[in-house]
Amino acid sequence: MRESDSQRVVAEIQGIYGPFVFSERLFQKIWMEGAFDQSRLTTLAGSRVEVLTLGTWNQLGGPDFKRARLRFDHGKAAVGDVELHLRAEDWDAHHHVRDPAYVNVKLHVVLFPPRPGHVTIGFDGLPIPILTLLPWLPYDLEEYAAEEAVATLADRATTRLTDLVRRMPSTNLEQWLNEFARKRWEQKVHFARLKIERVGWAEACHQTAMEVLGYRFNRVPMLRLAMQYPLGQWATVGDDELARRLAEEDDRWTKAGVRPANHPRVRLRQYRDWAVGAPDWPDRLAELGPTLPRPSIDAPTASVRKEYGLAALRNQLADRLANHAVGGTRWDTLISDGFWPLLASRVGIDLAGLWYHWYPGDLPETLVKVLRQTGRFRRPAAPACHGPVQGLIGWLVTQES
Repeated sequence: MRESDSQRVVAEIQGIYGPFVFSERLFQKIWMEGAFDQSRLTTLAGSRVEVLTLGTWNQLGGPDFKRARLRFDHGKAAVGDVELHLRAEDWDAHHHVRDPAYVNVKLHVVLFPPRPGHVTIGFDGLPIPILTLLPWLPYDLEEYAAEEAVATLADRATTRLTDLVRRMPSTNLEQWLNEFARKRWEQKVHFARLKIERVGWAEACHQTAMEVLGYRFNRVPMLRLAMQYPLGQWATVGDDELARRLAEEDDRWTKAGVRPANHPRVRLRQYRDWAVGAPDWPDRLAELGPTLPRPSIDAPTASVRKEYGLAALRNQLADRLANHAVGGTRWDTLISDGFWPLLASRVGIDLAGLWYHWYPGDLPETLVKVLRQTGRFRRPAAPACHGPVQGLIGWLVTQES
């Protein structure tokens, strides 16, 4: 299928604030990145399937991924193509069964579970194994769609986004940003709750921390290592074992153009040191929950930071939770989009105001500049903070949809 075709194949799904769009191209990207749990994959017929290599993403005609290496039921590895669809019925709807380009498809990967008894028939008349990927995804589909929209926005020109924001009457800007920020917050708490339900409190914290340390370019391989090696297996890791784990994801790391501090080797060592210094850090985080301040979203950020001592709190968290193994903007991102939503879900308290006024962390600089140019961020009374940028993201995501 051509790239333009895959972009047009979409599913409209009901989210917590209404419908959102999930494209077949995004599904292909998830497969390409290996952003799913590969440890227990089984086909619709119950066969164990190991994905040894994902294949080469084919954005022209024919199967979506060429020359993948697969092993079924611990047998001999086979090389073949992989075709992806949102729904199993799309194989027939796209007439692949009559197209010789699909003769070497060894696996049909679908997002949604097909109806009972559904069979995919190949060009040679034989059934093709079906793998439903939805149960093996670490995120809610709405979270995938939202993060993809944010990545798209980060690459947009500042001037264009600034002009878009300036069309909003200035008297409504604050209310507008706060409204969308609150929705973004509630989404993040919802996603955090799903993660806790899926893997438990400690592993939800562990997976979130490693993913954030991976930043935008290496979040998927970091998450894969977090899923493969639970938190308890990091406090005793020596340098040789750390190097071996780094090599496991060698073909997935992005290293070109990455600052030295963000190199995967540095981040893995950093997390190992974190686990050594505070092996029980998720429990420590849970204990802190009831003691945290709960400022209002509507209060001025500068006043909130002074009144509640947020700079001192930031340092206290680094000391108590991570033994100062992590710092800087990455630590702020981990606190705001990791700790606060997880805690709000775990303890049942509203930390929206704390999240809103927290330091911006690694948010897209393009969006921070937009809010500076439109007058929302003005020092010293209104310094850059997390919430308004998230509000802007929330609004722009609706525009993208």
